[in-house]
Amino acid sequence: MKIKSSVFIKSSSETKDCPSGKFSEFAFIGRSNVGKSSLINMLTQNKKLAKISGTPGKTLLINHFLINKNWFLVDLPGYGYAKTSKKEKRKIENIIVDYFTNRNPITLTFVLIDIRLDPQKIDIEFMNWLFKNNILFKIIFTKTDKLRKTEKEEKPNKYINEINSTIKTSPEYIVSSSKDKTGRKEILQQIQDFNLEVI
Repeated sequence: MKIKSSVFIKSSSETKDCPSGKFSEFAFIGRSNVGKSSLINMLTQNKKLAKISGTPGKTLLINHFLINKNWFLVDLPGYGYAKTSKKEKRKIENIIVDYFTNRNPITLTFVLIDIRLDPQKIDIEFMNWLFKNNILFKIIFTKTDKLRKTEKEEKPNKYINEINSTIKTSPEYIVSSSKDKTGRKEILQQIQDFNLEVI
């Protein structure tokens, strides 16, 4: 798939305020500082599309971007930032639950995981929640450029085994790096496969 256009449409604090659901929707979510904005900019080849902040936890809204004029890329708030206040954490949790519970056009969700880290409890719990609520998701392992060659194969497999032992599912995954554009083709192909009308 070629990205011909990428336009910011709207930020929403509640699902009811999101754009009308006339397009397929692909959601991107992960822990704060997982590299979500960098990944979105890499996918769209637009360095200014998603704002990159030096401070984790800055995305507190549901951000819709219209890609190729026929599907939405959705940037969701990052979760799990330790320095976020309890009030902000509850707000982020409510936004995320509201979105996945009440947003009908969600076609596929990509859960971003920093491959350098061991499996984190908060990520496992979130994927378990998606699984139990029958929400289709796949994993994108980020920051693979930081790993040695052998680790790029070992760590994803180890992570998937951990998920399988915990929540009894083995989600498909893609390894990526915003720095060297690893995984871009595979992610866009996944989106195209799930959205047959993408040109």
